[in-house]
Formats: sequence, structure tokens, C-alpha cells
Amino acid sequence: QAKKTGTTTLDHNTSTMSEFTSTNTFSNEPAAGFSFENVHRNNMLLAGANGKQTHFPQAKKTGTTIVGMTFAGGVVLGADTRATGGTEVADKNCEKIHYLADNIYCCGAGTAADTEKTTQLISSQMALLRLNTKSESRVVTACTMLKRMLFRYQGHVSAALVLGGVDEAGPHVYQIYPHGSTGKLPYTTMGSGSLAAMSAFETEWRDGMNEAEAVALVKKAILAGIFNDLGSGSNCDVCVIRNDKSVQMIRGAVQPNDVKPLRDGIRHSSKLTMGPGTTAVLKNTFVPHKKAMVTLEDVLVTPMETS
Repeated sequence: QAKKTGTTTLDHNTSTMSEFTSTNTFSNEPAAGFSFENVHRNNMLLAGANGKQTHFPQAKKTGTTIVGMTFAGGVVLGADTRATGGTEVADKNCEKIHYLADNIYCCGAGTAADTEKTTQLISSQMALLRLNTKSESRVVTACTMLKRMLFRYQGHVSAALVLGGVDEAGPHVYQIYPHGSTGKLPYTTMGSGSLAAMSAFETEWRDGMNEAEAVALVKKAILAGIFNDLGSGSNCDVCVIRNDKSVQMIRGAVQPNDVKPLRDGIRHSSKLTMGPGTTAVLKNTFVPHKKAMVTLEDVLVTPMETS
């Protein structure tokens, strides 16, 4: 089945075989013979079966419970306040509800630095857009800007977001995944405690709830994540965005894990309290560094792509 073109002969059955691929060079049809595409995967599985590999690669887990829901008069957002570094609690009062615009706020789950920097960048871009258009920011605009940025980085920016706000079209709640996929929902949850929080929403949410009922339901959903998810904990923050564009941010709306009363009830011996001057200072000197101070010129700054 060889074809001659002048003096050149092309064999369309020629295929490139290797341990990585067995595809035909000139067509999309699979080449004849054995396929070695999974040889590396099989070696890894075999090594794990023989006990040489303690665990297989797994996706990184994030700990957080964030929720958002609409009600008759606006939007309510909620979040826990625990930030973890592996198995340790890094921050007991972390703020996870971020400002985007006067009428739009965003809850973030995932890597703390990614969620904070992402929301700050989009908030800055929305401020410039308001100056150019001389109009109020719309929630769908913030959603579009966030999803475009996250999709560009293919999930490497670990930011799972619950976006909520009120504009001329009414109240809106969006869920935004780290890879850039989004959904517009009346209520949603994100983070490792999202299943526990969703159980509270699925049970008690109904259309046309008033503000007091909505705030109570958001608190209940966050508490479900706090008490049933090891990655969530500490306090519950609530943000209410109303149709009249007024915003109420409540830090520590619920504090179920307040340990101050327990610590105050413990009597400590005065012998354990070391006052100033207990340890004598024998010598105190200060030697300035010989090298000149570091300036911004010595720092290589690589701007992050956002548009």
C-alpha cells in the first residue's frame, strides 16, 4: 500500500512505537501490535502492592466551610474562621469573607494566599471598571472576571469561591470552582465542610425567607460544618447584603468554641509568672550589617497575569 510521489515513497502504515505511545504517524488509527502506554502506571501500582510505596498521589484537601443564599431582601454569606496548615490550626480567627465592591462580597476556600490575592486583584479591576463606565458593579461581571482568571491557571490557583451581591437585577449567588466552572444558585456551599452545611440548606431552605430566617439558617449551616468537619472550626462570620445596597458584616456572629471562660476558671500558681528582671541581662550590643540595605531595585518582581 505504498504510494510513490516522484522518487519519494511514503508508507502510510508506518507507526511510531515507544513505551509512551503507539499511535500511527500518518493517521489517527491505532497501530498494530502491543501498546505500552500504561507501563509507568503499572510499575507504580506494582511497587505499591509490594509495599515499596506507602501511599499513592492524592489531591490536596482544603479545610473550610463557606455558604451563600438569597432571601427576599438580599443575600446572606457565611464562613467559619479556621485556617489550617496541614494538621495544625494556623489561625483561629481568619477572615474568609472578602470585599469586592460596595454591593458585592466573596467567600473564599482553599489556599489562604490564593483566595486573598485573587479577590484583591478582581476588586481592583472592578474599581477601574466603575471609573470607566461610571456605573455600579454587577455581580455577573465579577463572576466573569473571576472565572476567566481561574480558568487561565487551570486550577493551580486554589480558590473555591462563593460570590454574592445585589445589583439592578436583584440578589445573586454564584459558586466558582478553582478550575473556572461556575453556577448560579439560590443557595450553595463550598469547602471541606460543604456537605454538612448543604444538609442544613436542603432541609430548611425555602423561597421567600426573611432576613432573620436567612441569617439563622446560614449560622446553622456554618455550625454544621464547624462541628462535623475537622478542617472547619472556631467562629462563624456573617455578611448581609440588602436590596437597598446596605451591608452588615458581623464578625464572630456565633462563637461556639470560646475557651476564655474555661481558661479563666483555671487557677495558675503565681510561681509560674516570671516578672520583668527575673533573668539578668549581662550584655546588650547591636552591630549593624556591613552590606547596604536592600531596596526594591534588588527584588525581581514578576507581575501576575489577570486579563
